[in-house]
Amino acid sequence: MPFLKEAIRPSADLRNHYNEISRQCREQREAVIITVNGRGDTVTVGYDDYNLLKSRLELLEILAESEEDVRTGRVAPMQETFDDIRDLLRERNA
Repeated sequence: MPFLKEAIRPSADLRNHYNEISRQCREQREAVIITVNGRGDTVTVGYDDYNLLKSRLELLEILAESEEDVRTGRVAPMQETFDDIRDLLRERNA
């Protein structure tokens, strides 16, 4: 999913044409921007696209934290890290 297509609809459509908007989100994979008085208010997306967006956001947050760790020197050599993990696993299984 590179980018969601977008459609703009007034809030009255949400009340009066919910099934159509739901189908638009799911089948056409569009983000539907709901407007109130001509201004963006809410965005509706299909459940699968929501989960995908949420997963991508979580991954981006982890990557940003990792970049900060590298920038501030909070890193350890890979072999040392693997050795520490093996030791923890051995202790747990002992």
